Amino acid sequence: MIGLFQRVARTVCGAESAIGYEESKRLAASTEPADRRALARHSQLRPELLYYLAADGDAEVRAAVAANEATPVQADLILARDRDDKVRVDLARKIARLTPGLGAEQQERLREMTYEALEILVRDQVPHVRQVIAEVLKDVADAPPAVIRSLARDSEIVVAEPVLQFSPVLSDEDLLGIIRNSPIPGALAAIARRARVPADVSDAIGASPDADAIAALLENPSAQIREETLDRLIERAPDFATWHRALVLRPLLPRNAARKLAHFVAANLLSLLAERRDLDPGTMKEVRSAVMRRLRDEEKAKPAAAVPRPSGAGPAGSETLARARKLHSSGALSESVVVTALGNDRNFARAALAVLGNLPLELVDRVLAAHSAKGVTAVAWRCGLSMRAAVKVQVQLGQIPPAAALQPRSDGRYPMSEEAMRWQLEFFGDIAGEPVRP
Repeated sequence: MIGLFQRVARTVCGAESAIGYEESKRLAASTEPADRRALARHSQLRPELLYYLAADGDAEVRAAVAANEATPVQADLILARDRDDKVRVDLARKIARLTPGLGAEQQERLREMTYEALEILVRDQVPHVRQVIAEVLKDVADAPPAVIRSLARDSEIVVAEPVLQFSPVLSDEDLLGIIRNSPIPGALAAIARRARVPADVSDAIGASPDADAIAALLENPSAQIREETLDRLIERAPDFATWHRALVLRPLLPRNAARKLAHFVAANLLSLLAERRDLDPGTMKEVRSAVMRRLRDEEKAKPAAAVPRPSGAGPAGSETLARARKLHSSGALSESVVVTALGNDRNFARAALAVLGNLPLELVDRVLAAHSAKGVTAVAWRCGLSMRAAVKVQVQLGQIPPAAALQPRSDGRYPMSEEAMRWQLEFFGDIAGEPVRP
């Protein structure tokens, strides 16, 4: 297998010309390190000369021998204990790459010696040596199980993480054992991000105090999470805001879970929860009622001085609305006017949106307060603004992070369907107690 690998590599890279034995011996004995380094890299050098060069006083020569696929495993065993880190790193990279190809056709003794060298490197005191092996073997299905288990239990997360997240060699029992034995910080999160997380492993992660790992588990759509486990996590979730979005977006969310989430997630997540399509109509009605009831109760509970007055009530608000209506009636309330106001007169920009969209200002304020990208986009659409302008309204008026703002389609059009945008307006209209007129 290794011989085949070498032949293919040499075909691709260009075969090296053969070098005579006497010439090889002369270069091996040269006092010039450059001669010995070039010789050590030669893919067709005889094994006994590579073995000889493995003890060279120049670290670069030994590193070249370590990286050479023609080097005999007897020399690899010597180099696995080399005093120079780079030599061991180069050897680790080569052996980790070639080890999965050691099949039954290899001589038993050669295979054992190669594994022995690999196991020496896996115990190396320098984390980078072990990390190199972990990165190469992380997704290799026939990697040596003992080596993979050792890497998975490494004391350094840079070594353990690639294997914990990707290795198909680790069994469910291996993962549960690691979880039970006080793993290092970051280990549970790596397991939680695996492409397949079975229910038993999810239960163990969910029962842990590791909030970051639980967040990673909830964000993993392929993780199997039992309803009982999800219920327990939702009971804890009010104290962990980083879980909320992942919970709202969990696939196949049980209806009881949706009801509970409606009572504590942030306002910008409520519209995501309410627009799920996998909830039955009865549950959807309950969720929307809970959302509206909660937001209205929160508004009533605010002290009078703390309640913002971003509506048209009061002289200043009335004057702003009157100015927007006057411009609109004269045909001067254009998109450019709204975009300009975003930077220097936010109150007028709000009023302009209400007038252009024929929307109650209270509804516009409710959407902006929710920091909902979809909701703000729907308002901009209702106003007849371009999607390019809608992005600016999201970021500057809705205070939505640029990375989270909805972007135009490739043709510049809105990324949501008209039905979806009408639904957003109706949803926020229900919450604000201001039904949207056609």
